[in-house]
Amino acid sequence: MTTSRKALLWAPRLLLIVFALFLVIFSFDVFEEGKGALEIAFGFVLHNIPSMILGLLVFAAWRREWIGALACPVLAVVYIGWGWGRFPTSVYFVMTTPLFLIAALYAANWKLRRSSARVG
Repeated sequence: MTTSRKALLWAPRLLLIVFALFLVIFSFDVFEEGKGALEIAFGFVLHNIPSMILGLLVFAAWRREWIGALACPVLAVVYIGWGWGRFPTSVYFVMTTPLFLIAALYAANWKLRRSSARVG
């Protein structure tokens, strides 16, 4: 396997993991003074549902790239639909552009794998 094929294989997986970890950063706002442990724990779990969904997506798309190629843009559109009007437009670009990029990488990897399976 060439270096570029290895990079294409690993890039969407690693980028999706990094994006999920990026989303975890936003869940730390639940740690405020005066809140009880149960309230903090519930808020932390609730804020990390998107990261958990992305973790499941990494698992599901590990060997089936088409799942990542389809699910990432769907999640981006769902986010836009859910949050429309709540945030400035720049937020939608920051939160959805990585998902569209990762979907394109998954699609390229899927296409490359399918074409090499036909040849070899």
